[in-house]
Amino acid sequence: MQTRENVQKKESIEKKEKIGCQYSKKCGGCAYQGITYEKQLKEKQKIVQALLKEFCKVQPILGMENPYYYRNKVHAVFDRDRKGKIISGIYQEGTHKVVPIDSCIIEDQKSDAIIVSVRKLLPSFKIKIYDEDTGYGLLRHVLVRRSFSSGQVMVVLVTTSPVFPSKNNFVKALLKEHNEITTIIQNVNDRNTSMVLGKKENILYGKGYIEDKLCGYTFRISSRSFYQVNPTQTEKLYKKAIELAGLTGKENVLDAYCGIGTISLIASPYCKQVAGVELNTEAVKDAINNAKRNKIENVRFFQGDASEFMVQLAKDGQTLDIVFMDPPRSGSTEEFIDSLAAVKAKRVVYISCNPETLARDLQYFKQKGYDAKVAVPVDMFPWTDSIETICQIVKK
Repeated sequence: MQTRENVQKKESIEKKEKIGCQYSKKCGGCAYQGITYEKQLKEKQKIVQALLKEFCKVQPILGMENPYYYRNKVHAVFDRDRKGKIISGIYQEGTHKVVPIDSCIIEDQKSDAIIVSVRKLLPSFKIKIYDEDTGYGLLRHVLVRRSFSSGQVMVVLVTTSPVFPSKNNFVKALLKEHNEITTIIQNVNDRNTSMVLGKKENILYGKGYIEDKLCGYTFRISSRSFYQVNPTQTEKLYKKAIELAGLTGKENVLDAYCGIGTISLIASPYCKQVAGVELNTEAVKDAINNAKRNKIENVRFFQGDASEFMVQLAKDGQTLDIVFMDPPRSGSTEEFIDSLAAVKAKRVVYISCNPETLARDLQYFKQKGYDAKVAVPVDMFPWTDSIETICQIVKK
């Protein structure tokens, strides 16, 4: 039975679908603009089904109730229009031409508003925006991260130089506009690179991090932390991953590509012990802090390559019961899967952000004596063509 609230939500979604996005023709970031959300889900289901049907059963896709303003991380670049006025927005797909955007239907609205305020403050503080062609200018990017659970907000000002004139007054002016901001960081990126963030940082206000709650656990998020951008769907994703792992409380678990330890901590009550392995040193520090913050004692984190870690376990005669893996869009590697087989993992939960590379990897898993049993698509990024899929893989 539909409640009034559900009917109103549905009507609101249908209204937004009819209006569409005013930037869609220029931006190109949302491939499914002009298509109803229901049709988007059907299309994504069809794509995963076609790619994975030869390997396993594909369950129905897990969609969102309200597929708008879901991104808790918003990034903006700057440029000038033909009249010389400063604009902020995102690069047009496949180019370095900035599309001016004040509010995006998939981005957190408070974060968008903060970026607009930053842009409006620049002229009065005589802060010059970075020019890619000449290499001159101070401000390159602004990154805003907001916790939907705690309300904490981080603003990262990416500059070309550590010298930031009138930074204290600029911070005061921004806080006056947005007292919800809990920390402001200056990140210095002086390299000619497409990477947004540099390695050096100065905390201008607050603690230099924010905290967010996910599946009942508190996570510390720094400017460079990898953290899923859609918290509503992330809860569904991780709960389904834990379910597919089939944990009984007796297992030795590896969380490969563990980041700041989200899956490790969420899985910890259901298994004997968890080892989280991550290449990024800063992420490992965050993961260790997160385990302490949540008083979890059966998790250990290691900085290094997960493939090498498993090879060493195999040499030491150790085995694993469960492996969680969450590789980048390029998928896993044969070396990783070889090392996973060497350590005799009984079950694998593969969290994929690209069903094409997942299908390729499942073929190699098959050669190594593993069968995919079930796949569950999760719509982490409504309106875009990205598809997240969880796959349960079992040793024959």
